[in-house]
Amino acid sequence: MKIILANPRGFCAGVNMAIESLERALELFGTPLYVYHEIVHNRPVVERFKKLGVVFVDHIEEIPNGATVLYSAHGVSPEIRQASAKRNLRAIDATCPLVTKVHTEAVRFAREGYTILLIGHDGHDEVIGTMGEAPEHIRLVQNEQEAATIDLPADAKLAFLTQTTLSVDDAERIIAVLRRRFPQIVGPTKDDICYATQNRQEAVKELVPEADVVIVLGSQNSSNSLRLAELARAHNKPAYLVDRVHELPSEALTGSETVLITAGASAPEETVQECIAYLQERFGATLESRTIREEHVSFPLPRELRLISVGVRG
Repeated sequence: MKIILANPRGFCAGVNMAIESLERALELFGTPLYVYHEIVHNRPVVERFKKLGVVFVDHIEEIPNGATVLYSAHGVSPEIRQASAKRNLRAIDATCPLVTKVHTEAVRFAREGYTILLIGHDGHDEVIGTMGEAPEHIRLVQNEQEAATIDLPADAKLAFLTQTTLSVDDAERIIAVLRRRFPQIVGPTKDDICYATQNRQEAVKELVPEADVVIVLGSQNSSNSLRLAELARAHNKPAYLVDRVHELPSEALTGSETVLITAGASAPEETVQECIAYLQERFGATLESRTIREEHVSFPLPRELRLISVGVRG
């Protein structure tokens, strides 16, 4: 067996910032500490924090008045911020800056009178937060069929935005349909799909022709991880999306394959290394690391944490 290890892979700058924020908040405020939705869409990461006493909630009303809440990397709507204020919560905003950028664009386009077509997946935390910025102005478009059939006047004042974790190719096809139907549509000055999502997809695209099978480390509710597995399958290669290598089906590997390993932007590197070690031990696999693009992006901690000196307790 030969392993091709894709680079870049795993944690992006936004996930690093969110996880570091939660670790710092635990140091400063102790437990109970609440997080609105999963800090990132990764089961091992969430399980680790649960063991440390972090409580993940889906409704602000579940959090006691005056407690500390951290918003996940996927962002929240203004309605959630207002509900937090009413409950006198100490709120720490760990929203990825690239998601915040989409929120800002939604507010700007709405203020300028545009109907906004948000390309994304219904029910995803990021989409819910973005639509909450201007619900009366935003309509969700999930695929090419919806783009082709959405009922709008031909001369409507339109803008589009995208969820940051989409498939680049899928988003481009949907945007192309919208541009054909509505040549006047405008978009953001810079692509909304985040650099990490694009880079991880680019690495899989370039390396998958050399592989017999693809292992994507990541969770089933991680949009960008799902896209990596879909991309591999689009190249007619079997792909397995698993949180840990031991979740692979017994028939997935025979020991003679070339295996491409990558990880979604919310998957920790330790799960990647566990996977490599397992394949080396069981199949005597050799390892080749391949770097398609370098990443040198980092984001500062939320303002609420930067303002607090080290060692302060809430």
